[in-house]
Amino acid sequence: MTAHAEPERELDLETETMTVREAIRQGLREELERDEDVYLMGEDVGRFGGVLEVTGGLWEEFGDERVRDTPISEAGFMGAATGAAATGTRPVVELMFSDFAGVAMEQIMNQMAKMRYMFGGKAEMPVTVRTTEGGGMGAASQHSGTIHSWIAHFPGLKAVAPGTAASAKGLTKAAIRSNDPVFVFENKMIYEQEGEVPVDDEFTVPIGEAAVEREGEDVTVVATQRLVGESLQTAESLAGDVSVEVIDARSLYPLDVETIAESVRKTGRLIVADESPLSYGTHAEIVARVQEEAFFSLDAPIQRIGTPDTHIPFSPPLEQEVLPSGDDVREAIERVA
Repeated sequence: MTAHAEPERELDLETETMTVREAIRQGLREELERDEDVYLMGEDVGRFGGVLEVTGGLWEEFGDERVRDTPISEAGFMGAATGAAATGTRPVVELMFSDFAGVAMEQIMNQMAKMRYMFGGKAEMPVTVRTTEGGGMGAASQHSGTIHSWIAHFPGLKAVAPGTAASAKGLTKAAIRSNDPVFVFENKMIYEQEGEVPVDDEFTVPIGEAAVEREGEDVTVVATQRLVGESLQTAESLAGDVSVEVIDARSLYPLDVETIAESVRKTGRLIVADESPLSYGTHAEIVARVQEEAFFSLDAPIQRIGTPDTHIPFSPPLEQEVLPSGDDVREAIERVA
């Protein structure tokens, strides 16, 4: 595959070039049209079109009943979504910034995540939570965190983090159709990133399936969100010197260990690139699972690219210093290849 190519099963479908923002909006629109039990809710998702304009135009198309603005009360609307899902509807909640999840963790951890288990599987929980994360906008610490490791860690919740426009649409639709609670983490810096997106309204991306976005022979880079595109650019710039395989993890829980391990068995080297803090998180889980499944195939120490264990600064120069980038991926490749 060449850089930014979609998985083979998607290449037979008719596609259009669109941004990540447009792809998510198209996925939401298709699911609203497909199932009358689907509705959107959250702060400013209606008339305003969302703080980052993802839901723009949907209120005009579907009205107040299907696209609902809520009060500024994360605990309130997350609890409402949990109750609504338990009684037969499919709410899609926008949590404006993932940093605000702490306000609603009682509803998320003790209700949404546990209800199906505590009712012996008799209560389904088809709720989707869309939320933005990541730095790069100068929005300071309380609006720039990357918390997906926290959610992926907790039993009863699924977590996905798309890195391309196609996966953003496909995972959004798969989340809405799931009978389990799914968090869709959207990196706010890639909303304008373009890619080829299948326009078939039945196109979805299975939760729990990674995508090999670029094939290579010398080193495997498993990346998420913004770092997928930056890793692809780095791989292209190194072509001829190092053959880099780039995998978009896409699903954090469940994690597609087999696709990652199969790649490592081929290349013998692994770099994990994710914007979350380096300690006790996504990087560690991927590293541990590869050690278990493909340890004797490794020819060099596994490398991790992420945010240091600090909050995101407001100062733009300091923010850029803290955030991981394609240059960090390049340096890691040079260390092991």
